[in-house]
Amino acid sequence: MDYFTSIAPAGVTVKAHEHHGGEPYMTPIDSNEYRAASKAIETTFGKEPIPVRGGGSIPICALFEKELGLKIVFMGFGLDSDNLHSPNEKYDIFNFYKGIETIPYFHQYYAEGK
Repeated sequence: MDYFTSIAPAGVTVKAHEHHGGEPYMTPIDSNEYRAASKAIETTFGKEPIPVRGGGSIPICALFEKELGLKIVFMGFGLDSDNLHSPNEKYDIFNFYKGIETIPYFHQYYAEGK
């Protein structure tokens, strides 16, 4: 808050408060869940995925892990160029169908890894 106040133009009043929050979550890439997702993506797309950290807000994920003892896997099939949540958002049908094709493989590989 102090930073925003310090950079505000003259005559601008800064007022902010926290609406909600959640614990951060990151899927461990050495987990069975991640390995199953990686193998499924490689099966359908023909290339090993590169794990990246991306921001988002799904506050329930950390609670799911805590309460259920499960790792959450975020498998996004969109591209950075899809401009998620922007006025010119798009989503290629190719990735849509590849996502549909990938999910059953994830379930298969996850079940095999347990």
